[in-house]
Amino acid sequence: MDDVGKGPWLDDDEQTAWRSYLLMNKTLTTHLERHLQREFGLSSSDFEILVNLSEAEHGRMRAFELGRATQWEKSRMSHHLSRMEKRGLIRKESCDSRYPEIVITEEGLAAIKACAPVHAARVRQFFVDVLGPDRMIALGEASDEIVATIDKHCETDCPPEVRGPC
Repeated sequence: MDDVGKGPWLDDDEQTAWRSYLLMNKTLTTHLERHLQREFGLSSSDFEILVNLSEAEHGRMRAFELGRATQWEKSRMSHHLSRMEKRGLIRKESCDSRYPEIVITEEGLAAIKACAPVHAARVRQFFVDVLGPDRMIALGEASDEIVATIDKHCETDCPPEVRGPC
């Protein structure tokens, strides 16, 4: 077990930066989600699945691959895919494997083609343009380092019940 709980609390500057990051992330995510929902009838979860499928070869993936890409638990993935299938955004197709492949439908492809450019423009407006090129590079590098640190933790000393789909 590591000494995470025994370390010092965040100092005032660290606490301010952390809370500012949390507020920015929540505010940006919520704002983008509301636009997706109100303008296109898609949840951010729908969007995430459709993006992954639209970028996959032949518009298809296995559910476990989608789970890995989204970091969702198996039950959440199963329930969400069922809801999307009922709405005609995806379909499940039998294949050589025991589990079906998840395939984006024409309706799903039309939905992602309609909303993706608008969504990207909003990401640019509220994130990319605000940060500018130098801070974008710095944020990308810092984000990669944080993800690598978490990946290493998951591989070494993270308890299995916490690890999830790391």
